[in-house]
Amino acid sequence: MPKNSKVTQREHSNEHVTESVADLLALEEPVDYKQSILNVAGEAGSKQKVADVEDRPAWNSKLQYILAQIGFSVGLGNIWRFPYLCQKNGGGAYLVPYLVLLIVIGIPLFFLELAVGQRIRRGSIGVWHYVCPRLGGIGFSSCIVCLFVGLYYNVIIGWSIFYFFKSFQYPLPWSECPVARNGTVAVVEPECEKSSATTYFWYREALDISNSISESGGLNWKMTLCLLMAWSIVGMAVVKGIQSSGKLDKMLDPQVWREAATQVFFALGLGFGGVIAFSSYNKQDNNCHFDAALVSFINFFTSVLATLVVFAVLGFKANILNEKCVVENAEKILGYLNTDVLSRALIPPHVNFSHLTTKDYAEMYKVIKTVKEDHFSALGLDPCLLEDELDKSVQGTGLAFIAFTEAMTHFPASPFWSVMFFLMLINLGLGSMIGTMAGITTPIIDTFKVPKEMFTVGCCVFAFFVGLLFVQRSGNYFVTMFDDYSATLPLTVIVILENVAVAWIYGTKKFMQELTEMLGFQPYRFYFYMWKFVSPLCMAVLTTASIIQLGVTPPGYSAWIKEEAAERYLYFPNWAMALLITLIVVAVLPIPVVFVLRHFHLLSDGSNTLSVSYKKGRMMKDISNLEENDETRFILSKVPSEAPSPMPTHRSYLGPGSTSPLETSGNPNGRYGSGYLLASTPESEL
Repeated sequence: MPKNSKVTQREHSNEHVTESVADLLALEEPVDYKQSILNVAGEAGSKQKVADVEDRPAWNSKLQYILAQIGFSVGLGNIWRFPYLCQKNGGGAYLVPYLVLLIVIGIPLFFLELAVGQRIRRGSIGVWHYVCPRLGGIGFSSCIVCLFVGLYYNVIIGWSIFYFFKSFQYPLPWSECPVARNGTVAVVEPECEKSSATTYFWYREALDISNSISESGGLNWKMTLCLLMAWSIVGMAVVKGIQSSGKLDKMLDPQVWREAATQVFFALGLGFGGVIAFSSYNKQDNNCHFDAALVSFINFFTSVLATLVVFAVLGFKANILNEKCVVENAEKILGYLNTDVLSRALIPPHVNFSHLTTKDYAEMYKVIKTVKEDHFSALGLDPCLLEDELDKSVQGTGLAFIAFTEAMTHFPASPFWSVMFFLMLINLGLGSMIGTMAGITTPIIDTFKVPKEMFTVGCCVFAFFVGLLFVQRSGNYFVTMFDDYSATLPLTVIVILENVAVAWIYGTKKFMQELTEMLGFQPYRFYFYMWKFVSPLCMAVLTTASIIQLGVTPPGYSAWIKEEAAERYLYFPNWAMALLITLIVVAVLPIPVVFVLRHFHLLSDGSNTLSVSYKKGRMMKDISNLEENDETRFILSKVPSEAPSPMPTHRSYLGPGSTSPLETSGNPNGRYGSGYLLASTPESEL
């Protein structure tokens, strides 16, 4: 470099000044960021920017952080969605596609979100602005999806709260059908008699449900109060801070793989921003590689364990109901024998009605059906098959609020088990809701510097009033719309773009190098190939399958018809379809909008202006309109630091078109960027 270089030479100054990024990283000592002032696009407010980074809350312990991530990932879906999908898609065979997708999509992308959150130490908006400004809309879309999920998810917590308080009585209020008296005559409620006591309590006493989504029916005041309580609890927890928180044929069915992928996304919380938000409060040397494997294993183990418990309980219930069915139908047969409607010759000689087994009844039923084929339906006999009882048990949310509640009525000390069960549901739901709210509040607070308490309370109040949509008499149908459709497709798009942003735009090699410096060891090459090729390809195929599925099978919902006392599958009316499409568009709209605005330079990405100044050092250098290879871009003074930088280097010299310092530096301390507090946080330039 010539002596008259515009950068002051080391030999001409008492200060240790470098001439290039490589020299800086190799030779300079860290800056004392506690006493220096870094200013982005101006001097005003620089102290506050440094304080914001340095004063970022942190986890009190590693255990607390792990428990928070587990609380977010292990939720209500582990209790009913996973067992329901297992039963629906071939039982144990469903575990094959789920495990495959967990390995090739779930764990790699979970590790990716943990790593970028911990590395950049910001919420989803700041993270994706840093990785690729043109795809900065990913963070905003994540916030919107979190809002959609939080709106209906807290309604489910409200349902659990309602059942929790109803459990403090004996017998349980859903153990028997209500009896209405007409003078001296006691009449069982017809809707309950046609269905069951637990089904009637769920649809009529709890939801007071209407016959279709088009019949609003007004607010259900009981559920409105429960929803208010749920949002109050969530609001207080979030304000308090982060510390508060044929089988083979089945296996080849594309629908099974699509549902398994959706379950992986929901189970690990991918795309919501909650994982990134929680990991952003970690120190940069935290081993997030181990965290990803541990949380994923615990989540899967919890799902499998919950499934075993669910099927054990439902099996117990199905056996009891099957025995009850046998007794009731045996009494019918005895009545037909006594009135000569049936001949005693039809009864096998070894059958003993006083000790009738399910096997004996099945044999007797088969004989009667064969002989009386023409008039069999008039007899009104049921086959009493155990499989039929099990099939009736697993029905999404009905698994918890119908099947499980019915099973508990047969337990000794049933109120105790009911209280414990719904207390567990409330705790699981709150853990996930706190993570979901963190996916909304953390990126917004980081980006726009709004007061945390005021913003959190405002979010909860807003969500409560919007959530009144779900506590109408038709509210359960809107829950189905949001749960099955409005969040699923946008979430898949978000996860794909997250993968693409890191692997193909920022660069997988560069990202792996930075992880090596951050963690102190090189992650397995397995992640390189998953991020670069396998995961995006699998997700693209599954997204295509989801879109085709929506086109082939119009979206619908299971409606409870009061007069029939039974469910009927109905398609969404046109206005509901319009609402559904609007929700999906709103969720993904920030992505193309931000892309277009930044592509045409209508919204600054903050990469072309930078002003850096240090009060403690002798030098002050203002740099603006930097060229890509301007060697005067970074001038730092040599002052020892007491702690490593909480932020990575700015994307302006680490973007896809730049050279990674790791490739040009011989930094002997082996810690890229260690000790430097850089000019800005990525999201401060939005």
